[in-house]
Amino acid sequence: MYSDRIRKADLIQKLMTAEQAALLIKDNMVVASSGFTKSGDSKAVLPALAERAKTDPLKITLMTGASLGYGTDGALASADALSLRLPFQVDPILRKAINAGKVMFIDQHLGETANLLKANNFPKIDIAVLEAAMIEDDGSIVLTTSVGNSAAFATLANEIIIEVNTAVDLSICGLHDIFYPGEYPNRSEIPIVAANTRIGRTTVHIDSNKIVGIVMTHKKDCPAEISEPDETTKAIAKHLVDFFTNEVRIGNLTKSLLPLQAGIGKVANAVLDGFREGDFENLTMYSEVLQDSTFDLLDSGKMTFVSGSSITVSEAYYDRIFNHFDNYKDKIVLRQQSISNAAEVIRRLGVITMNTALECDIYGNVNSTHVSGTHMMNGIGGSGDFARNAYLSVFLTSSTAKGGVISSIVPMVSHVDHTEHDVDVIVTEQGLADLRGLAPRQRAQVIIENCVHPDYRAQLKDYFERALERGGQTPHLLEEAFSWYTRLRETGTMKL
Repeated sequence: MYSDRIRKADLIQKLMTAEQAALLIKDNMVVASSGFTKSGDSKAVLPALAERAKTDPLKITLMTGASLGYGTDGALASADALSLRLPFQVDPILRKAINAGKVMFIDQHLGETANLLKANNFPKIDIAVLEAAMIEDDGSIVLTTSVGNSAAFATLANEIIIEVNTAVDLSICGLHDIFYPGEYPNRSEIPIVAANTRIGRTTVHIDSNKIVGIVMTHKKDCPAEISEPDETTKAIAKHLVDFFTNEVRIGNLTKSLLPLQAGIGKVANAVLDGFREGDFENLTMYSEVLQDSTFDLLDSGKMTFVSGSSITVSEAYYDRIFNHFDNYKDKIVLRQQSISNAAEVIRRLGVITMNTALECDIYGNVNSTHVSGTHMMNGIGGSGDFARNAYLSVFLTSSTAKGGVISSIVPMVSHVDHTEHDVDVIVTEQGLADLRGLAPRQRAQVIIENCVHPDYRAQLKDYFERALERGGQTPHLLEEAFSWYTRLRETGTMKL
């Protein structure tokens, strides 16, 4: 009955339940799972492992492409089944455990994980759990809605469990582009010269001898939670669209711009949606996550091709896309995150990157990950891979947070993920600061004037003017730089 999904006949005998497969995972194992931003992840085996751990205590190291869906990370954390997690997560229960020190977390550039694994910088993967739409007659697998690190995990794991998800239509076959550049010191170039370049095979090679179990599932990806654009995100989008419109007007860019990359979340989604309103044409995308606004741009005709590592959309968009997938299939390619986030390709294509920040400082340094410098939010994701190598690196944030008690522009960020050297443009709903060609003192003036909320502008001007009296290439009052966080902790607001 599964012959259309498991075409290598001798693998049928390896069918088992999720609970049986979970028993193959032992205490202290290093476990790798497919999944990138809630798509293409384990929907049966890891949840079964979390349930088992409630009565049969064990701890594992868990690595993925990015975040998992359906609360799997939270279920594993609640069952005290995680000792170490990497390289990204978004689950509030797991986040709490990480910040309490109950689970160790390694925050990584998503483009680096596979290379670090291949270089033996981590323990060997004992077992990988990979979601597939189908197993071909040669034992290779057709992935589902993400690639992430699955190809690397398939190569490096000692054993493999495959979840064959029949909820994913076989029309997805041919969507993926799997490329192996080889190993150091003889790695080859990655010959991608445009967003739509295909360079590899459509399936992931699997050594059938490593397959220890196959679990049948029928479950869609966990839907993305994407808020409708509000006045703040619309204003950010308008500032950025106006900026690009001017770049076209003065001849720096054409109406097709250059390949776009955008982070995840409501701000990035709203910004992409804003490109429908601008006078742009034949846009392309070279990114990680293809979200709702990506498909709106394809439908509008403004965008012609998108390259990513996963399709992560809301529930309404999921059915709209996959019930009519033939309308999109020739306009999409999904790649390994080591390829989608490769510095070589990002720089060659001249990607314009747009990522969100928790906070920025007056010199353009960006904190993407840590609340008040100590508490992990989600992780750096791929923003560093893209920002460092971009043609133009843009960071987006609202000017305030938590109802205005926090300023998102501060004297000195409490944690640095992206240095001023990798940040070209900062945008808030208040305005846009173009930092290209500016020295630190000039950057500070432009950021304060254009991006800071009026409630905090005078405070930051006062700080900067007094810092100037001390002198320096990058003037600061070090004894005062973090006083805004102290005031927030003690009084509940950064305001004086």
